[in-house]
Amino acid sequence: MKALSFLLLALLSAHNAQASRGSFRQVKSNAPHIHRRAPQSSTDSQTNVGSSGDDKDSSFSLNSVHDLIYLADITVGGVEYAVQLDTGSSDLFIKGEKSPIPGSTATYAIGWAYGTISYAPVEFLNISVSSQAFVDAQSAQNPALGYGADGIAGLGFTRLSSIDDALTKVQSSTGKSLLQNLFEANPSEPNYITFALHRSTQGDDEVEGSFTIGELEDDYKSIEINEEIPTWPPANPYRWNVLLDALIVNTTITPGTTTITGAPSNKAVVLLDSGSSYTYAPTEVVQQIYGNVSGAAFDSSIGYWRVPCEEEINMAVQIGGQVFPIHPLDVSPRITADANSKCIGSFVPQSLGSDWDFDWLIGDNVLRSVYSLYDFGDYDSSGKMGNPYVKLLSIINPDEASVDFHKQRGGTPRTNITFVGLDGVSVAPSFYISNDISKSLEMIGTWMPAILAVVALNALIVVICSIVWLISFIRKRRRRATARHPRGRVSPLPMNPMNSYIAGAPPTPNGPTSPGSVHVYEPVSMALTEDTFVPPSPAFHGKASMGDRPKRTFALCSGSTFYDNTVIPGYRAYLFGSPLSLLSSRSFSLLID
Repeated sequence: MKALSFLLLALLSAHNAQASRGSFRQVKSNAPHIHRRAPQSSTDSQTNVGSSGDDKDSSFSLNSVHDLIYLADITVGGVEYAVQLDTGSSDLFIKGEKSPIPGSTATYAIGWAYGTISYAPVEFLNISVSSQAFVDAQSAQNPALGYGADGIAGLGFTRLSSIDDALTKVQSSTGKSLLQNLFEANPSEPNYITFALHRSTQGDDEVEGSFTIGELEDDYKSIEINEEIPTWPPANPYRWNVLLDALIVNTTITPGTTTITGAPSNKAVVLLDSGSSYTYAPTEVVQQIYGNVSGAAFDSSIGYWRVPCEEEINMAVQIGGQVFPIHPLDVSPRITADANSKCIGSFVPQSLGSDWDFDWLIGDNVLRSVYSLYDFGDYDSSGKMGNPYVKLLSIINPDEASVDFHKQRGGTPRTNITFVGLDGVSVAPSFYISNDISKSLEMIGTWMPAILAVVALNALIVVICSIVWLISFIRKRRRRATARHPRGRVSPLPMNPMNSYIAGAPPTPNGPTSPGSVHVYEPVSMALTEDTFVPPSPAFHGKASMGDRPKRTFALCSGSTFYDNTVIPGYRAYLFGSPLSLLSSRSFSLLID
């Protein structure tokens, strides 16, 4: 993979009227070279891109490449140096006084440096640090050094710093990054930086842009209401990595994918790197951008897509649920200054693999289309810094960008250009959509193991409770079945005539004591069938009532006479609703008990 360096150089000079603000201007320089990008393990502290120690020389000269690098003036040990502003690294290296700690090496987005770690007072945009650790480079190769730069000012996190890592190994805590020291020197001020990186359209154009610490540009203060975009990982990150939702080219949406362990599978981890001119993305992603452009083809000899200059490519990226259009002039920049020059794709195919901690490296060709804010986190009452985040504000109107493109490239501008994000909401003209779906998917992916564990636990509890209830129910049924065994089947009035007499009572005229006498029974309403009533068991608890079981009433003739109080088994005698203790020749009814 090869990285295109720059023809144009924008110098950032401190503006005295603004304590923490500078503006850009363009200067001309000689033709640059393309350097091969060398992958490295994610365990390394820096992104090593294009050391001059590559075995194969893959550089080629370009007559004039329109691009920008961004430099600021910094005072180290009382001497002023111009350094490149680089959000992709965290170390400050320049040529200065030597320090007593030798042998440290720092590598950066393009190139390498070798020297000693030194300390000196530093002043940057009128903010002072009494003692700042930096690399005093004895030997260095970096494209920025060919355009008047004296080094690089890394604007990343201290965790990425090679200086801090080297000093920590010798039990020193003095290796904090430049920005961390600047923020600690002013704890009451907001801990953020901002970039407005403008583009060059002609070789002699003057380029205006800005870099600030702790304040916003008046034209872009609406960024305050934009959604915060957390870094990845959200806490203690190494780099300014964020999660990309999707790439949008015309009407085609390509969701993000990742090879980074632990990252959401439906996102891509992207590094926002102001020290890189172009964007490096997986091969299939770059194919989505240029593959359908008429006349475009990949040139393996240089590692870039060659694109017809007159072909307008409308595209955007969706990050944090927000859609950010990219200026078409930055998608296919010219490689020479004349109108008949060729154009190349500024999205460079490179599959980083699992050894890296990001999937894409997003450079200035994208960052020029947004106003970017990098917040390191503010200090709380205990002095602890909060989690960092990024805010981005689109500064591109797609229709106006199309007009700009065709003014330089010819042809007819397009109108009513809109971009639709993953949740299906059109983003023109505000270029902002809700990130509810993105957040929901991310939360689901993060909490899915916990959700499944809770569901499994609830299911287990339900199963256990069901088993306990079933066992209890079966035991109760068994107890009921045992208690309800009948005590004996009760028969209706016996057919034995002798049972109609009371022992010791005088016989009737036709009683059995008289020869030939015949006793006559009145018919009863109950038949001798198998549905003969079975008395209830003690399982019927509570006070008996008329509704406990069905009742049958037997009517006996009014002339029947009993001579003692013997009651037929299984029946109770009632007279006018009360139990009979003494029976007489009166009408009564027998009720089944």
